[in-house]
Amino acid sequence: IRKGDDFFLAWDLRPSSTRFVPEYNGRGEIAQTLAQAIRDVGLRPVNLGCIPTPALAFYAWQHSSGGMMVTGSHIPFDRNGYKTNSACGELLKTDEQPIQQRSEQLRKQLYSQPLEKSLFNENGMFKAGHQELPPENSAAKKAYVKRYLDFFAPGCLEGLRVTVYQHSAAGRDLLFEVLQSLGARAIPCGRTDTFVPIDTENVDATQLGEIQRMADEVTAAHGPIDAVVSTDGDSDRPLLIGIGPDNRIQFFGGDLVGMIVAEFLGPDAVVVPISCNDAIDVGPLRDVLQPKTRIGSPYVIAAMQAARAAGRSKVCGWEANGGFLTASPFIRKGRRLDALPTRDAFLPILSVLCAMAEQKVPMVAIFARLPRRFSRAVLLREVPRADSARVIQALSPEFPISEVYLDATGINAKDASGGKLALNREQILQLQAIVARLESFFTTTCGFGRICSVNYTDGVRIRFENGDVAHVRPSGNADELRLYAVANSPERVEQIAAMAVAPDGILLRLLKSTA
Repeated sequence: IRKGDDFFLAWDLRPSSTRFVPEYNGRGEIAQTLAQAIRDVGLRPVNLGCIPTPALAFYAWQHSSGGMMVTGSHIPFDRNGYKTNSACGELLKTDEQPIQQRSEQLRKQLYSQPLEKSLFNENGMFKAGHQELPPENSAAKKAYVKRYLDFFAPGCLEGLRVTVYQHSAAGRDLLFEVLQSLGARAIPCGRTDTFVPIDTENVDATQLGEIQRMADEVTAAHGPIDAVVSTDGDSDRPLLIGIGPDNRIQFFGGDLVGMIVAEFLGPDAVVVPISCNDAIDVGPLRDVLQPKTRIGSPYVIAAMQAARAAGRSKVCGWEANGGFLTASPFIRKGRRLDALPTRDAFLPILSVLCAMAEQKVPMVAIFARLPRRFSRAVLLREVPRADSARVIQALSPEFPISEVYLDATGINAKDASGGKLALNREQILQLQAIVARLESFFTTTCGFGRICSVNYTDGVRIRFENGDVAHVRPSGNADELRLYAVANSPERVEQIAAMAVAPDGILLRLLKSTA
């Protein structure tokens, strides 16, 4: 990127993304602020409008340029943020330290300026007040839509009746357009001017009840439907809902969705984080599964790059939130899908629907063929990150380790490469104490079996002899403590989730024990 180059900018529908919000002390216009920052470093801001985050990334990378997306994704309504991509791809963990150092230098320069010379007033707002965004450029929207119309055959969704839950998603109109263009009968519902922060990794009973109500209304007005689809706020995570024979909706988590999409594409390498449903370990993708990563798209991308470097030519990955990434082109039935190594919501939605149309079966039947492992993610909000960190520290050994496992020989451990660690007596006692501590929270009276392993790839992932999994981890971008549950039945996984977030549940008791 050189001075004078284009640098791309887009935004979601949060009020503060593009306008001042009186109830937030008049703050906002983050997109305008970023446009000014782009100008200040000698680049030309190109406003791509309100589009999905992956649409911005796809277009910017086609033009060998960087981009910034103003979005808070799924975090609470009164907050906001932005995502930055370089001209080469998503920012990776190795980029964070140099960016942080440079940011601190620039902050010091700005903060040390006399008020009369600063662009900002004493409240940190532009002295000039409201600024207009650059004229909107629609080229990225067209390029993003073309990606799917090039790969999926014309009319491939004919016969499907799909409800599009639009709420305040950045991609709500584009998703409707693509579905219609591929032959589906798309029926919009739930569109709102009030921002709705939907976390596709934490869809609760209240949200599902609202979606059921909308599905019932659409069915009453338009006839039976085959699916409800949606995305999160910046449209990089999908929401897929199937319709059962009794017209009751059924939500499918992103880790299961990823398996269906990967089988649809036919990869020779698959990358997922440690939090994903372990059905993948015993399903048809097990032979192409790469070592599981820490949670977060930068880790998934780095592992996909490693797979490409090792000679794999059809590489994809996904996260438990459903965002699907492709590190290489894919060819299916003679039609090409260009690589998009960032979270994408449209590809998983369209792939699942296309599989339904090709196989002439409902969505619930597609997912019923997967190994019978059920997953659920829940969380506690407003948990300071320092508090979550203390929980993880209290449940972790003081020496480097990737996994503890218990077998007939006793307690054992693996290093980062998966090799067996030689443990001294002090380390064995420390691990035994950790296992005992965990079993005091995840008790047999609550239905858990004895612990058979504890994985420390990212957080604390506990596997029990009865097949249950409980994975405790702080959120990466919010003050939240999460638990990912996996079990052999939907009833048991819901029971684990409920026990985790109950008023005196497992997560709160863990927090209290380390306060």
